[in-house]
Amino acid sequence: MNENVIIADANFVDKVAFDLIVNFERMLERRIPQADMARWAECIALDGGLREGDHQTVVILTHDKEQTEMKNFAPGKFAEELEGMAFKGNLGEFCFSTPNGEGFVDKDELFMDTLQTVLQQKDVKRVMVIPDEAHYDEVRSILRKMDDDEKRITVFAMQPMAGGNFRQEILGYSLMAALGIKGEEIK
Repeated sequence: MNENVIIADANFVDKVAFDLIVNFERMLERRIPQADMARWAECIALDGGLREGDHQTVVILTHDKEQTEMKNFAPGKFAEELEGMAFKGNLGEFCFSTPNGEGFVDKDELFMDTLQTVLQQKDVKRVMVIPDEAHYDEVRSILRKMDDDEKRITVFAMQPMAGGNFRQEILGYSLMAALGIKGEEIK
């Protein structure tokens, strides 16, 4: 297992990206392109505390078996464009995994099982978690039970969450950067 792991509910992240695209197209009166997947992963890693260097980060995008792509991201097709693929940037190498539970478990169970498995790995030092907002309480409960002061855990949400032994960041900022929306455009 890599030292750095991003675990994201792909359905939720894609939905938030869609909402941002629709709202910012109206507000900025211009077309907003699909989110750049590599840019988004790097922004999440930066917000999660990773700094420039030769790091290894795995990006786990859990999703429903029926969902074949993230429609608001480029690249976004799980099997053809993301699964097993990697890119190298200023923060090191990012490798993608796109599990779907193969019909044995739904995406929510898969997400929670993946989170618990990653948290148990001694080699993992930094975990960035992007759950569906409907499951914040469950994620908070899992993280509360964790007894490892060596792990830096950051949970990303659209609004601050109450309490927990983890850091928090706003998901919208990384998505806005990946969508090419600049702060000076917003009045």
